[in-house]
Amino acid sequence: MSVIDFHSHVLPRIDDGSHSSEESLGMLQISASQGIDVMAATSHFYATEDRISSFLNRRRCSEERLKERMNQELTKEERIPRLIMGAEVAFFTGISRAERLEELTYEGTDLLLLEMPFTKWNKSEIEEVRYILERRKLRVMLAHLERFLMIPGNKKRIYELMELPVYVQINAGSFERWGERRQILKMIRKKEQIFLGSDCHGLNHRVPNLKNGREALEKMMGSTFIDKMDTRILNINVVSTDPKDARDIANTLMDVSVDYLPKTMSTNAPNVAQKAN
Repeated sequence: MSVIDFHSHVLPRIDDGSHSSEESLGMLQISASQGIDVMAATSHFYATEDRISSFLNRRRCSEERLKERMNQELTKEERIPRLIMGAEVAFFTGISRAERLEELTYEGTDLLLLEMPFTKWNKSEIEEVRYILERRKLRVMLAHLERFLMIPGNKKRIYELMELPVYVQINAGSFERWGERRQILKMIRKKEQIFLGSDCHGLNHRVPNLKNGREALEKMMGSTFIDKMDTRILNINVVSTDPKDARDIANTLMDVSVDYLPKTMSTNAPNVAQKAN
């Protein structure tokens, strides 16, 4: 199975994450030393500050700068995680009906990393997420959901949101704090669709730490839970219409035998459950 970091700010000079291509390369090297196979570059997207087209252009330029540095610095033998482009999309009123929202999903998939607001939620936020799921036909992964438990009055809404068919992303660093660890355990018992992300921002602050989170979670829940968590990516669809692109993404996200193929597999756009040939 591939070990995937679903949340990082590894791209240089695009948000509050890495400040340079050199720092980004260092973050990738640390992640490689922790056994990470795939790293999602999920730079912040704020609709109040940016247009989707502008964000995608800046992301492309940042990715190109990083890859240029990688080509200059890395030897052919040095292994680093494969980068998958994405975005950490900050919730905004009307997001469920926003044009081009699909372009902010993880590269080639139908999965959107959504950061809920750091305020007390009401029913309208829940309904917007429901609309994205049911009407826009996107899958939603809720970024660092455990952080919102600390906002007074939000716990009820959080568990209401978890009743929807969403994925939950938890920050690896949250397991270092006992109070949050207890809350996370309750969340896991309520919702099994859990994934981990480092939410790393640099080499000196919020560093890559996915390995620590995986080890802490394994101590809490056992190795079987970790194995199941790694195979839950099988439910995410690759939606790229380019056959080669779809195969590349499927093979990157999951190195798994066809024993995991869902019965409803599409032959046109492989699900990441399929080891594409």
